[in-house]
Amino acid sequence: MHKLREMMSAHPKTVASRNSDLDSAVEAIASCAQVCTSCADACLAEPMIADLVRCIRLNLDCADVCLATSQVLTRQTAIESALWRDLVNACRTACRVCAEECERHADMHEHCRICAEHCRECVQVCDGLLQTVSA
Repeated sequence: MHKLREMMSAHPKTVASRNSDLDSAVEAIASCAQVCTSCADACLAEPMIADLVRCIRLNLDCADVCLATSQVLTRQTAIESALWRDLVNACRTACRVCAEECERHADMHEHCRICAEHCRECVQVCDGLLQTVSA
């Protein structure tokens, strides 16, 4: 995703306060969307799919919230900090709930273990962003 950083740096209206921490956060959140989508797909391939319906649903919800959050945070023109804060809070919640559900299946499914780990990391990223936006 180094091209994302390159593109964001090339933006003519780069926000003065924007830094590599925010760029890294956007990358981590976008990556979480991909991990959750992949986990949902892997769950669909499991033989006991009925036991994974909630996990699949939360994976897809988390992926959608993370994708929307990363897209909005990527935009640098006319930033609305209240919107950023609300989106990051929603992303944090989606990642936390998804992680909790994936952890329930982590002993049986490696993809759920990986997803839970990545979602927990994304929660930490969101916590860091919330401190930055609130400051």
